[in-house]
Amino acid sequence: MRSTFLQVKCPDCGEERILFSNSAKDVGCRGCGRKLAESKGGKAVVLAQVVKKLG
Repeated sequence: MRSTFLQVKCPDCGEERILFSNSAKDVGCRGCGRKLAESKGGKAVVLAQVVKKLG
């Protein structure tokens, strides 16, 4: 599967953020600080609702 950008929505506060599917760092919500994606070396584990795939 190819890497892509994802638009995700925080389950706690509803803020949306764009992240890379193969992110090398954990990604947190800018609104409440909840972890939205966790880096696992290759593909990130998305812990938030994926709204849509971009590109």
